[in-house]
Amino acid sequence: MADRRQIKRNIKQLQRVKTWQLFLLLLLTIFIAATFLRLNNIGMIQRRDAVLAADKGEDLQVTQSRLYDLQRYVSSHMNTNMGSIYLEGQYERDSQKVVANAGGVENPNGNVNVQADAACKPRFSGYSQAYLQCFVDELEKFAPGQSLASTVNLPKVDNYRHSFAAPVWSPDFAGFSVLAAIAIAFVIVVRLIGLGVLRLILKFKHSDV
Repeated sequence: MADRRQIKRNIKQLQRVKTWQLFLLLLLTIFIAATFLRLNNIGMIQRRDAVLAADKGEDLQVTQSRLYDLQRYVSSHMNTNMGSIYLEGQYERDSQKVVANAGGVENPNGNVNVQADAACKPRFSGYSQAYLQCFVDELEKFAPGQSLASTVNLPKVDNYRHSFAAPVWSPDFAGFSVLAAIAIAFVIVVRLIGLGVLRLILKFKHSDV
């Protein structure tokens, strides 16, 4: 008899908070978590765009500063996976320096770099290995007997690609709201299981209830 009363008391305690109330609270928490996660992602996009904008300029220190800001933000905020970012402007500038220094000796035919560039640029988009080979071939026309292919190398493209990993969870508004949603969902599941178990006990062990 005492066990039956205790079970009933436990059921009443579990029923004080309605399941639909917990579901409403869960939905509200999920909405808040989604909002903060979206804000985290927007923050990443803004910083990524700042890096791309700086890359269009010629100040390498500004670009590096923006990159550091992006890295620091992504590494400390969840839902900020950015893929990879390519510093095309800096690659073009560095490649242009390599090309400008190739065959830099004086030549009676004039500025051979300009002539080689004018011959290859219309055939290739940007600075690529194919463009470089064309450029070297043109230079060697003005400097026969010199092998420039082994001395002229464009920068590696991979050195201009950057990718930063976001944490699975971060101690910010997004992270704590996600934890709150998980905790509420856990309470709902435990509550439903607890009520089910107590009612089964009453049904099969106390048939007179």
